[in-house]
Amino acid sequence: MQDQTPEPLPQPEPGEIAAEPVIEAPQPDTMPSLEDLLKAAELKAAENHDAWLRAKADAENVRRRAQEDIAKAGKFASEKFAGELLAVKDSLEAALSSDNQSAEALKAGVELTLRQLVTAFEKSNLAEINPLEEKFDPHRHQAISQVETEGEPNRVINVLQKGYTLHERVIRPALVVVSKAKA
Repeated sequence: MQDQTPEPLPQPEPGEIAAEPVIEAPQPDTMPSLEDLLKAAELKAAENHDAWLRAKADAENVRRRAQEDIAKAGKFASEKFAGELLAVKDSLEAALSSDNQSAEALKAGVELTLRQLVTAFEKSNLAEINPLEEKFDPHRHQAISQVETEGEPNRVINVLQKGYTLHERVIRPALVVVSKAKA
């Protein structure tokens, strides 16, 4: 690429008066006809319309793909958890298939199966709520009854059924018996 700096104007000799540089005005081209202007505007409008149609189609495709992805995510959200539960089911079936097992062997098998289930729960962020001796929380516990006891009121004194949270969201509150002050 060449340097396109303007050439310097010639300097006058000492004692001479500098002449003003002559700047030539660009000659106006012939004015385009109204038909040419209209044709150019119609071409530009057609280009803009085509670009708009393409952008609209792209947006529609993105929206449709997003809806499909959401539907698939909902449909297969529990796939990992289901895979974890298959091992638990296999263990239970194996325990039932054996005819002559001792009570100790059966108990050991059930304990192993329970550990598999707890591991599957942990991997899926399914946590147990076992609030024994905790302060009653109506967001996490469901009180079945109240019993007068010595000590602090509104404490969980018995857990009838454990509760569960999924990613910190309660999916089943714990069923509990709550203490109340003696009258």
